[in-house]
Amino acid sequence: MSAVFKSRVRNKLFLSKFVENPTDVVRAHFRDKQHIGFSGFTGIGGPKVIPNALCEYTRYHHLNMPGETERQMRFNLYVGASCGVEEDKMALENMIAKRTPHQVGKQIRKRINSGDTLFFDKNLSLFPQELLSGFYNKDLNLPDPTKSDALPSNVLDIAVIEATGIDEDGGIILGPSVGATPEFLAGASKIIIEINTTIREMKGLHDLVLQKNPPYRQPLMHTKVDQRLGSEKLYIDASKVVAVLESKIEDHIPENSPADENSAKIAAHLINFFKDEVKHNRMPKNLFPLQSGIGNVANSVIGGLANSGFKNLQVFTEVFQDSFLDLFANGSLDVASSTSIRLTPNGMKRLDKNWDSWSKKIILRPQTVSNNPELIRRLGVIAMNTPVEVDIYGHANSTCVLGSKMLNGIGGSREFLTSAKYSIMHTISARPTPTDPLGITSVVPFVSHVDQTEHDLDVFVTEQGLADLRGLAPRERALEIINKCAHPEYRPILLKYFSDSVKRSNGRMHEPHDLHKCFEMYFNLEERGSMRAFKPSEKL
Repeated sequence: MSAVFKSRVRNKLFLSKFVENPTDVVRAHFRDKQHIGFSGFTGIGGPKVIPNALCEYTRYHHLNMPGETERQMRFNLYVGASCGVEEDKMALENMIAKRTPHQVGKQIRKRINSGDTLFFDKNLSLFPQELLSGFYNKDLNLPDPTKSDALPSNVLDIAVIEATGIDEDGGIILGPSVGATPEFLAGASKIIIEINTTIREMKGLHDLVLQKNPPYRQPLMHTKVDQRLGSEKLYIDASKVVAVLESKIEDHIPENSPADENSAKIAAHLINFFKDEVKHNRMPKNLFPLQSGIGNVANSVIGGLANSGFKNLQVFTEVFQDSFLDLFANGSLDVASSTSIRLTPNGMKRLDKNWDSWSKKIILRPQTVSNNPELIRRLGVIAMNTPVEVDIYGHANSTCVLGSKMLNGIGGSREFLTSAKYSIMHTISARPTPTDPLGITSVVPFVSHVDQTEHDLDVFVTEQGLADLRGLAPRERALEIINKCAHPEYRPILLKYFSDSVKRSNGRMHEPHDLHKCFEMYFNLEERGSMRAFKPSEKL
């Protein structure tokens, strides 16, 4: 027990539950087929000591090997939205039997797509409520919802969460993410807490609300981004805590790729669009609260805003990323609300250096709040997310490559797109394959999997241009998307498909399609390595 740990755990009862050896915790409390909850959101703030100990224990005892089913240790794992590289280590050891919701990592993705790990996708704000409603563990006897508003405390066998401190009054001070941690702690029979002493104690950042289940669920009364209505700390039944450990393992977030030319063009299109909306008084001069997904394009868009001249900006999003720091640095960002601070090592150093001023502008909330459609609609959020592909009528695929292969999961994109004041999707128009530098188009006749329907998409942007789809009928949308967003190499192909479909329907159909040809691009990709039709002998 280090001196830093002792200074962080200021409650005697919690300090008395300190365990030095994580293997002792694993041996005492973990069993095959348990329902386990891990803190964390998009690779930040997840437990590290216990997952690593689980992997070592499994490897040492040769568990989960073929033919050794009687000795398995595999779990139903629930995470707010991915907990970091430790989850990938567990996937490598084949320790995850079932998983939900959003996940990030090469190994967990491999296990899902090989069928070793069953995965079901869920909107992030809805997932914690369904968990506490007993939807995912149906053998339980729950409290009678007509007689009590008490939340069940047995939907998880174990919750393992990372925190940065425990106050004298027993209040748990979380770290750089909240996610579904409040619900995990409420719904777990046993609780394990890891205190991470490699990062600062993040007291004062959090605005924590634990909602009741229907029919006792109350409205979220936030009317402004910076309005705090919850608690800075989490309070739990200390009798459920079976171990408190020290963690000296940092989160591992790779450095962002530098903004490329295409991402910069997308950012420029969006900024010009915002300026035009302000000019016509559809937006205030400081815009509406911004939501941005993760990834290079999303970072570039936010980075572009730093030099756009917009001031007094507000952010209401899931993940706070490096590019937001530039907005703090030039004084254009007033407040940022998220459920996770997903900063690279360099980004975290910048935040630490400016902690006294910048931390006052950051609010961390549970994903039931950060992703809540009620608040997204009330605050008038500008939602910006990246799809896998969009079809000519505006339906979007965000999860399943070629309709079948899971990427990461829906995350919060659908919640934001459905309820935002401005629902925007952005991506590059074409991507390479081993045989064709433009082998995959992001604009297709008909998406292979639908996550967001055309009813929700307002604006689609690629490096080619911006398609404003508001108020347009399907056939108008098709021409707008093809002519302004599709790559020039694919534009004639898409226009011909659309024209042929209209002719085939004699101009009478609402969304004209040729069902014999609408997936032809995918067949080309599988058979020839490019969505463009060509013979293998031909040189592109």
